[in-house]
Amino acid sequence: MTADSTLLQMKYARIISLLAKKANIDAEKALELFYKSNTYMLMSKGISDFHCLSDDYLAEEILLEQK
Repeated sequence: MTADSTLLQMKYARIISLLAKKANIDAEKALELFYKSNTYMLMSKGISDFHCLSDDYLAEEILLEQK
């Protein structure tokens, strides 16, 4: 299943904002963290239905990838 491009971009922005808050980092660092994550790769290529999961869950998933 593929998501609408505009909706997906809005979801990315919400996830990046959550990453910044949860990791206590600035938006630029959160942006870098997001775009280098495996989660982003899966979402952007439509390989998984990750876009159907909550923003909070996805932010946590990205933080777990870093550990």
